Amino acid sequence: MDIRRITSFDAVLAAGHLFDDPPREDATRAFLADDRHHLLIAYVAGEPAGFVSGVETIHPDKGVEMFLYELGVDEAHQRRGIATALIEHLIALARERGCTGAWTGTEKDNTAALATYRRAGAELDFDTVAVSWGF
Repeated sequence: MDIRRITSFDAVLAAGHLFDDPPREDATRAFLADDRHHLLIAYVAGEPAGFVSGVETIHPDKGVEMFLYELGVDEAHQRRGIATALIEHLIALARERGCTGAWTGTEKDNTAALATYRRAGAELDFDTVAVSWGF
């Protein structure tokens, strides 16, 4: 397995099957242009097998934290440690960049995600509630 930080639009398109929806050119180019946005792709035998995206967030009283935005592994490559390796690479990148911590959210019944986050050293907080607005 080879994990690479992605900076090219073409690499994102080649891994488009890993995302929930096809990558949008405008959003992809804007994401890649911002140094605080990170996209890591895991390759197996030269083919994209999984990804993790992270966004550095900053706040006056917290400093910079890494938000693990999304994690996905192609079904054919699941249960092989790819997701854990991707998270570990993102956490290492967060440390390198001086982040004070990292965080993410998932559904409390998403047992696969929770197990993966535990394997990657996360502490789970079941008291937190996610609040969202859709537009």
